[in-house]
Amino acid sequence: MKKINVMKTWKITTVLIVGMAANSYGQDVHFSSMDFSPLTLNPGMAGANNFASANAIYRTQWNSVAAPFTTIAAGGDMRIKDGMNKKNGVFAVGVNFLNDRAGEPQISTNIGAVTGAYHLKIDNKSTIGLGMQAGFIQRSLDVAAGMWSSQYNGMMYDPNSAPGELFDNPNFTRFDVGAGFVYSLNTSEKNMRSNDGMQLNVGYAVYHINRPSFSFFSKEEDPLYMRHAFFVNASIGIGQTTMSVDPAIYVQVQGPSREILMGADYKVHLTDGSKRTGNIKDSYVALGLFYRNADALVSRFYYSYSDYSLGMAYDFNVSGLSDVSRYRGGAEIFFRWIMKDNGGSNRSRI
Repeated sequence: MKKINVMKTWKITTVLIVGMAANSYGQDVHFSSMDFSPLTLNPGMAGANNFASANAIYRTQWNSVAAPFTTIAAGGDMRIKDGMNKKNGVFAVGVNFLNDRAGEPQISTNIGAVTGAYHLKIDNKSTIGLGMQAGFIQRSLDVAAGMWSSQYNGMMYDPNSAPGELFDNPNFTRFDVGAGFVYSLNTSEKNMRSNDGMQLNVGYAVYHINRPSFSFFSKEEDPLYMRHAFFVNASIGIGQTTMSVDPAIYVQVQGPSREILMGADYKVHLTDGSKRTGNIKDSYVALGLFYRNADALVSRFYYSYSDYSLGMAYDFNVSGLSDVSRYRGGAEIFFRWIMKDNGGSNRSRI
């Protein structure tokens, strides 16, 4: 047996109250680098800007306070056929997976989904796309990993005593549906050296349309709130320079929860790829600063070479928990591979 460290217990309790409150409302996980997990942002992003792409992102947070919350997401998408310039539109498919583990007692959520999308050509520079997503959500609770009030005998905590907590559904799976549309504009020219083009994406999506039950108790109705996601992001070249600015805003609404993430990346092109031989590849570095309302200041850096991008982001917590977290929030590592067309590459951001 061991005595309880009051300060440590208070810190852990604070974070768990926040985490469990979010879970009781049925909130989705979030990333600071939303553009590196596009199918968790909008199903219409499948095939929106490239012939094919693959993304992966890892996030960990609250390490400085208690057991960390970790999230891993990975996905990919591709158009059924290329040649948008010769057609009125293209079909695309995608798949994405997500695993989230939250604190102690460990609450684990796994999501697997497939996406189908169609992008209608408006003119030579813009398209509008609609995507549909369907899959399954699996959720589990490790009761044995928790610290429960019944294990405290009035004097000390006894980890060997029975938890005294009964859950009807400590492990369950639910069907889930989402949909979204995306408007895309690209005024950049492949052989243009003036660097005054722009790529723009505007989208709206809704997830959990069927509102699956998310309760660990069989007699309790706890439908998952629908998540509404709005976003605008762009890559704007600064004419006659090797630089561009990539502003973005992401707004997500889910039940009582509201999240706004806004900011921009500042991007410097290091090399311009050779159009003839392909021996010289496009490359650039990007440094970004974002703010998530009443929560965190986010800095990020990534490097792109040819079709590959690799980077990291860090959240500096500025919420009411900053005294406990000491301004340390979450860290992310992300990766992306893209193919502009069937056999080409892309220098754009998304």
